[in-house]
Formats: sequence, structure tokens, C-alpha cells
Amino acid sequence: MQNGVFCISDRPASIYIEYMFKAKAYSAASATSPLASTMITRRDPTEHDVQIEILFCGICHSDLHQVRNEWKEAMPTVYPCVPGHEIVGRVTKVGSAVSRFKSGDLAAVGCMVDSDRTCPECLAGLEQFCPNFTLTYNFPDKHLGSVTYGGYSDSIVVDQRFVLRVPSNLNLAGTAPLLCAGITTYSPMRHWGVGKGKKVGVVGLGGLGHMGVKIAHALGAHVVVFTTSPNKKDDALRLGADVVVISKHADEMQKHAGSFDFILDAVSADHDINAYINLLRRDGNITLVGAPEKPLPVSAFGLIMGRRSLSGSPIGGIAETQEMLDFCGQQNITADVEIIPIQKVNEAYERLLKSDVKYRFSIDMASLKSE
Repeated sequence: MQNGVFCISDRPASIYIEYMFKAKAYSAASATSPLASTMITRRDPTEHDVQIEILFCGICHSDLHQVRNEWKEAMPTVYPCVPGHEIVGRVTKVGSAVSRFKSGDLAAVGCMVDSDRTCPECLAGLEQFCPNFTLTYNFPDKHLGSVTYGGYSDSIVVDQRFVLRVPSNLNLAGTAPLLCAGITTYSPMRHWGVGKGKKVGVVGLGGLGHMGVKIAHALGAHVVVFTTSPNKKDDALRLGADVVVISKHADEMQKHAGSFDFILDAVSADHDINAYINLLRRDGNITLVGAPEKPLPVSAFGLIMGRRSLSGSPIGGIAETQEMLDFCGQQNITADVEIIPIQKVNEAYERLLKSDVKYRFSIDMASLKSE
């Protein structure tokens, strides 16, 4: 990593690892190319590795951004790019030192596949804040000397410390998005103490928001959904909301002024953050998990007068992600998904831009066998 931009070594892959195998995948060759069938190189499992046959992989909006190199300033895309960080599958092989998994186990991989494991963040179980983490795709691969390849593939090899156990009762297609959308909403709720007796708002009912509603409801909170779309009311109530507020209606908003303990803001479009800050009670918090392209103007007085706080949150660490999966297993929570074959991934990207999905796409990776 140099000045915030990572560099890929030009040393041959054989310097990094001796044994490799080929895997089927879908990749993008450039920012303007459609995703297409290809073969990629994976490492054979080392002593601490787990090899997983990928059964389902969720589509995250960040996949689209990365494939189209829309984050080129902070995280330039290296092509070919194989996206996917919401991975669920079955273990097919383990290294000699692996103790947590065996062949046949259900397993999952999220947004990270490694970290330095020695920094204060890692030692605190907060690998998501490690300055030297390795993301599941488009990050330097210390084993192969290229970049990591994600879950739009038939298999993946990951160190056991970054592999997660999947509760056996959960639908696998709906479990895949938990590895990003699930933990992204669960982590800040746990951090800010969401539970019984708390009034919680969820802004936006999309891929993240619908998981926020399910999880807040399961934690025992009184859940209020804010949406600009009246036609989403019935769905919000089905997902677990107690109240639905049409945010365009000032009178509805005013009824809730100064009453929320916590608000999860899952909107990535430009919106008036101050309208929601004013809904917080004293010492209430609003956390951003959506990422608007432009900075949001914030009124200082809205924060000062109620000792309110505004924060942001990414995914969680590995232990917390396992906690989330176990919680979802206990509560029988999965994402609402539309299952697609890999051959429809480009169509899914276009639909994603139009918010034409309820609420996440999940790729059935068995479809890759026909390529």
C-alpha cells in the first residue's frame, strides 16, 4: 500500500506459492466490459486454509462500483476483476492444521480474507479496522502475487480464521447477503445498545434497510421505518416495522421529534440528514451505513442541543460476524432474495441501478457448471 493506493508486484506467482489450481469464475476485463466466464488461479490449501465449494454468492452494490472502477481514487480496480464478498458454500478440503472445519461443513466468507493479526484493532477483534486487512477481492494477494478474487466463482481458499460457520437451519441463498448487509446493520446496533425498550429508526428500505428492520425487530426494539415510497408500507410492516413514516410528510416526521434512541441511516442518495438528527432524543445516535456520493451538510446545533451524535459504521469483525450468523440462526433471519443464475449477472447489475430487486440478488453458483 502506497499513499492509499495498493500496488501489485510484477514478480512471478511461483515465488509466492508452489501449488495452484484453476477455478471457474465470472470476471470483468475492464470498467466498460460485461462480466463474462473465465478461468482464474486459486492456491491449493496451505496448512491453515479451508477450500470451499461456493453454493451461493450475494450481489452487493459495492460489486457494481468496483467492477466499473467508480472508486478509482481510493480503491482502483485491477482487471480482470472477480467480485463477490457474500459467500456461502461447503468445505471440500482443509489444511493439516485446520481444527475448526472439516470436509462437508457449511461455511461462509465475508468481506475480509486476512489481516495483520497483530495490530491493536485485530487484537481487539476489530479486524475491519486493521490498517493491513485483505479484502475478499481486488486487494493484493500475498500468496499469488496478484489480486484476490471473490465469490463469483465455483470455489475459494481462505485462512480458517476468516471462515465462518453457517447455522444449518438457514436457507443458504438468503444467508449469503448476511455476510455484508447483515453484519453492516447488526454491528452498529450492537455497538449502540439496540434492544428491548429502545425506539429505533431505519431510514430507507433497500438491501441494507430491510436487514436493519429484521434485526432491530429481533433484538426487541420498537422499529420505525422511514421511506419516501408509500407503496413500501406493507412490506416494511411485514419485515417487522411497528410504524412506517413517509418522510416527505413533515407532519408525520414532527410527531416523532426528539424520541429516538438510535437511527440507522441506510440511504446512499443525497438526503436531509438534519431532519433525522432532530428526531433523536438526548444522547441519541444516528449511524450512517449508506454512503452518499456527496458530503451531507450537518447543522451543529442539531447535535449540540441534545448531546446527540452522528457516526458511521462499516462491517464487523470476524467474531461479531459469527455472532450475527448465530443470532440469525436462532431467530431464523435471512435476507429477502431473488435467486439468479450467474448468466444473468449483468442484467442484475442494471436492475440494481434502478433499485429493481426485493431486496438482494443471490447467485446460484451451480449455474456456473454449465459454462
